[in-house]
Parts: sequence; structure tokens; C-alpha cells
Amino acid sequence: MFRINDIYNNQGKEYRILKELPNDVFIWIDINETIALPELIKTQSLVDLIEEGECHLIDDPYQYLLLQSPEDGTTAQIKRDENYQLIQPIISNELYYLPEVRSKIINDIVSSDKSTNQTLYRLIRKYWQRGQIPNALLPNYKNSGAKGKKRIAKEKKLGRPRVYKEGTAAIINTDVERLFSMIINKYLLNDSKHTIVYAYRKFKAMYRSLNPEIDDENFPSIWQFKYFYNKEFTSVQKLKFRHNKISYNKDVRQLRSTVNTQVLGPGSRYEIDATIADIYLLSDSDRQSIVGRPVIYFVADVFSRMIAGVYIGFENPSYATSIQALKMAVTDKQNHCKKYGIDITADDWPCIGLPDAILADRGELLGHQIETLEKSFSVRIENTPPYRGDLKPVVERYFKTMQSRFKPFAPGVVTGVKEKKKGGRDYRLDSTLTISDFTKIMINSILIHNNTHQLTHYDRDIDMPSSLPSIPRELWNWGLQHRTGKLRSVSEEDLYVALLPRKKATLSDLGIKLFGIYYNSAEMRKQGWLHRKNTINRPKSLIAAYDPIDANKIYIFYEKNSLNYWEAHLSDRSREFKDCSFWEVWHIQDEQKKTVAQQEIGSSLALEQLEIENERIIKQAIAAKSNVLQTKSAQLSNINDHREQARNTERKDRQEAHYAKTAKNGKIIQLPKTSSKDSANTTLSDEDLALKYPIYHNIDSDDE
Repeated sequence: MFRINDIYNNQGKEYRILKELPNDVFIWIDINETIALPELIKTQSLVDLIEEGECHLIDDPYQYLLLQSPEDGTTAQIKRDENYQLIQPIISNELYYLPEVRSKIINDIVSSDKSTNQTLYRLIRKYWQRGQIPNALLPNYKNSGAKGKKRIAKEKKLGRPRVYKEGTAAIINTDVERLFSMIINKYLLNDSKHTIVYAYRKFKAMYRSLNPEIDDENFPSIWQFKYFYNKEFTSVQKLKFRHNKISYNKDVRQLRSTVNTQVLGPGSRYEIDATIADIYLLSDSDRQSIVGRPVIYFVADVFSRMIAGVYIGFENPSYATSIQALKMAVTDKQNHCKKYGIDITADDWPCIGLPDAILADRGELLGHQIETLEKSFSVRIENTPPYRGDLKPVVERYFKTMQSRFKPFAPGVVTGVKEKKKGGRDYRLDSTLTISDFTKIMINSILIHNNTHQLTHYDRDIDMPSSLPSIPRELWNWGLQHRTGKLRSVSEEDLYVALLPRKKATLSDLGIKLFGIYYNSAEMRKQGWLHRKNTINRPKSLIAAYDPIDANKIYIFYEKNSLNYWEAHLSDRSREFKDCSFWEVWHIQDEQKKTVAQQEIGSSLALEQLEIENERIIKQAIAAKSNVLQTKSAQLSNINDHREQARNTERKDRQEAHYAKTAKNGKIIQLPKTSSKDSANTTLSDEDLALKYPIYHNIDSDDE
């Protein structure tokens, strides 16, 4: 019922049970009294006190002594063992609780000059009060030195005196501490990365300005400055202050858990991210042309560490580029690998299907477009805060891991500097691999990683068998069988179209217009939207999805809040963009706009000259016009006669010019002779003349 060494609070006093005697009596001692000695208490009396609520069990305040273990040879260890041996005759006696027995043993020890009476009582009291263990006799060195209490210098500076330097340094009072604090807050407690030496120099400049009469050797020393800095601020505080929030959260903060605790199995969460590879590549079409460094997208499964998808190319990281990697991550990889001459089976790369969640940066998968995955395909989209790559540790690590497979021996790899030393070679000139060669290397590296790479630091769950290898494919297959099951299947084409970037396209009788390019589809013709009449009831605009790598086709979403689409193909009106990508289209359009802008200057200049010439001719005509002597009605009544005369004159001039041309070329065309009757008839119309004299009419028409 009662245990030895238990502590009881009896009416405000704390007692430790030391021993139980056969006659239902306990021996205990007051652990706080400085002159306390063992006392007897009947078991029934202790029970009565407990039942009355006067006495209750409490925690042992000296429990910490059980965990202390002083090093061998230290003063604390030596004193503990010596004191324990000194009181051993007293505490080992079965009747130590009797005063007469105890005093006789103490007197024998004192008479042998081994110790004093006061020391012996102090030690045995300490032994009984603090738990009856050897560690109870450990010295309380932790209380030495007034720890936690600030020392105040009065007439002499604290610390050891100087030996080699001149002067006595300075007494650190409140004014000096205030200057210390100002300098530390300004130069050390921020992310400017200033050194303590630099901050101390700034302190000396300020101290000299405030105390010009004091010599430099009597300034507060750098050691006093460091002591104040280390005393006032803990190492954790320094870390937080000397790193900006982004750097601290990403690289310094404590890690509380692992990513595996947040996933249930394969496909629970995919991580996606991009980087620029550390290698310069050549063009596939011209191995003499250096095209730069490619962009790599990885899609990684968090649970199994499997790389589910990849994109390698020269497009900048963007939403349009990320969906290329996402498409590969959820579909069969055999055809993609076959394009590069790599034959695999479905078991070699089994990641097929949609995951439960995708974790990405805020850039690529942030916006209304990616909401299609959430609303239509039930994929949760998670975005990390800015500059928090540590929240995607799996995919971030793979950028370094995968590139380490080729960097030691591949030519054109990026090094620290472009020219290592004088006479060194620019690493860009060593470029040898094309994008196709590099893609083959990366695919082979991914296959090796997925199928054979041992994850030495993989943190297993409790239900994983010890015989399960820590290999991505093995973890993937085990997770499918024992955790979340298979990933959700999806139509490759429907998913791809749903994820393509979208833009509003306008509709007219010429077709649907996107980025200045016209497209037509059989469905639009069937709806009659291309008829050139205002009465046609057609929408003014529709939402269209486009693949940036192919401008020959777009996808028209003809219904609101639906993924049903029509395929529209390039119209003949925009045939100049056939087989182009949209990036090429935008480049061509930019060049055309530059050409138009340049030509506008010349066209505007030509119009100005035309207007000047026209005005000059008009002025000359006005000056040459004679005064009219006829009436207005007479002038108007002779218009037809004047027109006929002008036409005859024009025909005569053209006929003479024609004869002169044919005579020069040795050809004479004989016109049919007309009778006097015909020649007298001058009222025939142009149509009648064409029927009557077809040869003449043809010649006349040719000249016109």
C-alpha cells in the first residue's frame, strides 16, 4: 500500500518514507527541515490522516537526481563517493532510526578523526531527505556563481585583467550597454550578414564621437562586446534575426515531421516543379548550333518516390509547359519512350491514372484554368507559398539526383565560371549532346531510379514489411495492393484538351478567329454560322483551347460549363501559318507588325506627295479654265455631244497608236470597210458597235 521513498504532504509539511518496520510502523523524515531526523509513525495513523484529507501523495522534488551521472574523475563524483563511504556505517545499520544507536556510530567516526559531528549529520540528513541514493550526496554546483543574476561592475571592470595590451578597457555600465544594443540591432540582428568585427568598428566610431576625451586603449573591448551579444541573445534568436523569413523557413527552421505522414499511398499526392538543366545542348537539325540549356519538369509521387512524368524542352516554365509533364504523368509512357528508341513494358513505368492531389508552385498551377482538374476530374490542387521549395522536398531533390547521373562525364556541363583560368575553355563551346540525346539520357536515368534505386533514408510506416525493398517501383506496387488501390483512369485526349490553355475567340462569317488566325469546322457550317448575312443568329465569341505546339487545330467549347468540344482546323485564309506552332505564329505576327509599322511611314509620305501633286494640277486647271459665255442650260444640253466628240477623239488617238505599233512590228490588220450609210450613222451605242464591228471592239477592249 505504501512505498519506500514516496513523498507525502502532511498538513503542509513534506515527508519521505524511509523504511517499514514489522510492527506496522513507518519511518519517515521531513525533507525540508534543516535539523530533521527520522521519525516513527504508525501505519494506521498515516491511513487516518489520508482518509481525513490531511495527508496526500505528491511528486518527488528530487526525482532529477536519478538521471544525473557525473563524469569519472570530476570533483562532484569524487565528493559523492567519499561522502557515501563516510556515512555507510550509519545508513547501513538496521536501527539507524534510534538516536542512541545512531549517536554511538557517529561518535566512533568522529573519534577516528574522519569527520566532524556536524558534517556527518548534514550528510545523513541530506541522504535521507533526497531519496536514499548515492546521487543524493552530489554537491549543488548548479547553484554556484549566481546563475541568472546580472553582475554589476563598480570601480573595476569585470573579468580577467589585461596582460599584453595597454590600458584597462572600460567598465560596462548602462550607457555602454545601450550603445551595444543600438549597434547590435542595427548591424547584427538582421539579414545584412555583417560580422561582429564590423559591428564593433561601428561601435568604436560611435563611442569615440560620444567620448572624445577617452583613449582608444580604454574603449570597451571586442570581447566585452561579444560577451554582451552572446549573453543577451540566444543562438536561436540570432538565427531568426540574421536570416530573412523566406531563408529561415526554407533552410534553417526545425523539421517537425516528414512528407510520408501526409500521404496514404501511391497517387495520394504528386509534386511538380521545373528547373533549368546544368548543360548546354546543340540543335537536332544543326549540330554546329548551340541552343542553350533545356528546361526540365518532373512529376514525382510522394509515397513511392516514383518519377511519374517528365518534360524536357526549351519552352520556359509556364502552365502550357507544365501540362506536357502532367499529361505524361497520368498516361502510358510506352509510346513516349518508343519515340526515342527505348522499349519498355507497362510494368517498367506503371504510373497511369489521376492522383488525388497535385502540389505545385504558385506560378504554373495557379488560376482558373487548372480548376478544371478540381471540378471535372476531382483532383485537389495545392500550391506552396512563394520561395518555399522545402515544401516540395521530393521533386526538388530529384533535380540534383538526376543531373548527377550525367554531370561527371557529359560535355557542355555548367561549371562555376565560363573560363576556368587564363587560357581555359568556355564550357559552352564543349556542347555535344542534342535535345534528343539528352532526353534519352534522362529517360534511362529515370527508369533506373524507378526500378533499382535504393532509398536509404526512406521513412517507413509501421505496417510495411521488413522484406519490402525501398525501391520506388516496389513501394508503388505494395501501396497499390495494401493502401489506396489503383489510380483513377481517364481519357488521355479528354484530359489533355481540358488542360490546354484557353482564350476567347471571336466568330464572323470568315470563321472563328484566335490570335488573328481563322479556323473553320464542319459543326459551325452545319449550324449555318458562316453565312454572310446579319440575320444569322450566331454567338459573337466562344472559348477555344489551343495547343501551343500546333496551330493547325484548336478546340471550341460550344457549351458553357461543359468540356464538350469541336475540332476546328486552319482556314485557307490563314494558310500561311500551316504546320506552325503558336510560338512561331506570334513571332511571324510580330515581324509583320514591325514591317507594317515601317511601311506606314513610306505610305504616309507617298500620300502627302500625291495630295501636293493633285493640288498643283487642280490649281493649274482652274487657272486654265476660260470664262464661260454660254448660259447654264446651254452648257448642260451639250454634255452628250461633247462626250461623243471626246470619245471619237479618244478612239482616233488609240487607233493611230495601234497602227503605229503594228507597223513597227510588221503586222497590219485590215479593218472592214464601212458603207457611206454606216459611216453616216453616228448614233449607234457601244453594244451595237460591238456586235457590228467585233474586231474593232476587241482591239478597243484590249487597249483599255
